[in-house]
Amino acid sequence: MSNQLYINEIQSLFDNVQRSEIFEDQKMMTDAVPLFPIAKINEDYEQSKNTEGFDLKDFVMTHFDFLGARVSVQRQDQLPIGEHIEKLWDELTRTAYEEKGTLLKLPKPYIVPGGRFNEFFYWDSYFIMLGLQVSGRVEMMENIIENCSYLIQNIGFVPNASRTHFLSRSQPPYFSLMLDLLFETTGDKEIYVKYHETLEKEYAFWMNGEEGLENGSSVKRVVKTIDGDILNRYYDAENTPRPESYLIDIEDHEKASGDEFYRNIRSACESGWDFSSRWFADGENIQTIETLNLAQVDLNCLLWHLEMTLAKSSALQNLSEKENYFSERAASRRQMINNYFWDGNTNNYKDYHTKKNTKTPSEHIAALYPLFLGIADQGKAEAVAKAVAEKFLYQGGLVTTTKNSGQQWDLPNAWAPYQWLGFKAMKNYGFDELAEKIKNNWCSNVERVYKNTGKLMEKYNALDTETIAGGGEYPNQDGFGWTNGVYLQLQQN
Repeated sequence: MSNQLYINEIQSLFDNVQRSEIFEDQKMMTDAVPLFPIAKINEDYEQSKNTEGFDLKDFVMTHFDFLGARVSVQRQDQLPIGEHIEKLWDELTRTAYEEKGTLLKLPKPYIVPGGRFNEFFYWDSYFIMLGLQVSGRVEMMENIIENCSYLIQNIGFVPNASRTHFLSRSQPPYFSLMLDLLFETTGDKEIYVKYHETLEKEYAFWMNGEEGLENGSSVKRVVKTIDGDILNRYYDAENTPRPESYLIDIEDHEKASGDEFYRNIRSACESGWDFSSRWFADGENIQTIETLNLAQVDLNCLLWHLEMTLAKSSALQNLSEKENYFSERAASRRQMINNYFWDGNTNNYKDYHTKKNTKTPSEHIAALYPLFLGIADQGKAEAVAKAVAEKFLYQGGLVTTTKNSGQQWDLPNAWAPYQWLGFKAMKNYGFDELAEKIKNNWCSNVERVYKNTGKLMEKYNALDTETIAGGGEYPNQDGFGWTNGVYLQLQQN
């Protein structure tokens, strides 16, 4: 199968399958592997679809392979949680040395999140690496970095996940942080030299289009403010329904206004926060989504780290011109982060609305990034810590926003990445007691759910720790890559 989205080649059949809802989860059909050449499947479908007694599901099941569509782990005896995670690393390991259906090939083995997610995910993999570091699985850490580098070198960026229908977007750029984690593990600075070209290529992807951009305008992932400053935003190259959530998007689009609804939806997916009131103009309804109008604090902090890492990798090679260039860009961005994203009225970091030239009202936990990466000064850090303690920390961990909208990246859900970001952010500025509370509240929630269910979940309910988290487009998943990684790392600290 050539590296193209075969879904486009079976569009009529795909459209019918997704609209007919023959599978409970729309991702099932996107992950299916054709058992025959596409031309033959299309021919069979056209000939048989209008015949008497035609059964669409039966047709699909005989023309596609659904093996490996789910990762579910059931054990006879419940192991101690640490032993369970050690076994999970092997059970979540996959290889894709050749393309199958929509699955992209990768040169090295990798770890999938679990549940319905049976492919390599970009930002998940950083949090998985946190656990691999504790488990002493350095080779798998190196594999993840090598796979990311392969994707950047061959595609120009790391897609959201390793499937063809994600070739229009990335995810939060964590590659430079992955290198830091490996360096912390091995002490080998050569890692930065080895992947210098890869870092440059990823940076070029995020900054593509900045030349010649006029004040107050945007292109792809780059925004130029009315004052002429360059910031970044999440973006997706496509403005069509997501294949993996096809019918949901079509139905939401019918009630939405604006000609870029699909792109706004997809751009929110690039952030990893799909979905949250953070992106909604009215703070309540997905039909008002306006991701493209925002420059996001988390993305700009991650790109500051990428610039700093490029300055470092340039210095290691005595590339003084490049070192100066990236150092200056990082210094400029640091200033802009504290200018555009700091909200003096609420004493917290917010996203920046590029059309209204103001901070957005949404209060969200991505405000941790300037502390996680050491960009904030002590005064701002104290204000963020106060907000974290008063508005975001609950019995079961840190929630992502202060609004309960029914979306999965809103209250009451606690997600693994932000427990680690919160813990580290507080430690960085000396708020040790708060760091410990974040760690203990979430870890005890994970342990309680594991004791009751034998599973490690994708997300947790931080308010009602007796229940399992919900919201979103699919049920809570078990596995689960980043939960395993963050839990082990927190236990180690």
